Amino acid sequence: MALMNALRLSELTTTAVGGPAAKVVRAETEEELLAAVTAADDAGEHVLLVGGGSNILASDAPYEGTVVHVASRGVVVAEAEDGAVLVEVAAGHPWDDAVRETVARGLAGLETLAGIPGTAGATPVQNVGAYGAEVSQTIESVRTWDRTERRECTFTAGELAFSYRDSALKRSMTAGSPRHVVLAVTFRLLRQEESLPVRYAQLATALGVEVGETAPAALVRETVLRLRASKGMVLDPADRDTCSTGSFFTNPVVSHEELTDRIPADAPRYPVLDARGHELPGAVKFSAAWLIDHAGFGKGFGLPGTRNELLDLDGESVAGGRASLSTKHTLAMTNRGGASGEDVAAVARTVQRGVAEVSGVVLVPEPVLVGLSL
Repeated sequence: MALMNALRLSELTTTAVGGPAAKVVRAETEEELLAAVTAADDAGEHVLLVGGGSNILASDAPYEGTVVHVASRGVVVAEAEDGAVLVEVAAGHPWDDAVRETVARGLAGLETLAGIPGTAGATPVQNVGAYGAEVSQTIESVRTWDRTERRECTFTAGELAFSYRDSALKRSMTAGSPRHVVLAVTFRLLRQEESLPVRYAQLATALGVEVGETAPAALVRETVLRLRASKGMVLDPADRDTCSTGSFFTNPVVSHEELTDRIPADAPRYPVLDARGHELPGAVKFSAAWLIDHAGFGKGFGLPGTRNELLDLDGESVAGGRASLSTKHTLAMTNRGGASGEDVAAVARTVQRGVAEVSGVVLVPEPVLVGLSL
């Protein structure tokens, strides 16, 4: 366990914003993680867990508490009695490394989740998903440390009550600080070269298959990485569009009773799925990116020379050109260089209010906001 002084949260987050932290502890093993969290709790300090830093937007104000940088590593593979394969991944293990390793081992189930930044321990908290898949569809269990009861406990997938970008773990957080510290996540995968059925139309088209068909898992992973890179959603130090938290807003789920004619009739609509991928009645999911674009916020809004003509907004006036929407994808709020957390939040706040004004839909932020609000 290493104590790292004089660190700013900007050095630990993919958006590269965030102020100085009073104390930063790097935990490279499960034992060090437990020791760091317990010591902070004993001292009555606020705790912020940071893995890959891809789902945190932090203020530039000082963080008065202990930041625990989760850097544990390890992937353990075991055969299950029913022929499936159980893969336990340490909380701090880089997520894309885990996806790559499982595919290389001939295991299917995680291939469509390639390229998502961050660590394995964060995936069940947010029920991370992409291209028609969510981790809830393959999670067997999650082993955690309960900071309230001071004991280790394991949750089954059912006990985690997963929903779209949500879980019981996320709902137990207070001001970004978790009650349950994830130690390891176990996935139930299939030993096969073919992927799980492809559920996302854009991915199916890129693969040359129909929705519901399969393709080689390795090819699916490579195709997903290519699609994500085209949208600035694969980390690249040379590309300012990747200096973000990825998708900033979740796709809004609207009940049938809440549907209004303010939402354009041609707005793309998708079924709402449960944790196992089964359709839920009574609600519809919309594309946040589509709603943003149709509220007048184009790619790059916030940069010099950009405007929202529909709302008569000058883009550069929001954050001085230091933060903007990605030039590749309207769902990412990016640091163009020298931005503060407040700058990025200002762009997100402007977009959120503009979409609400145009369509009546209030977009919900996906990242954890530390010292900030929209």
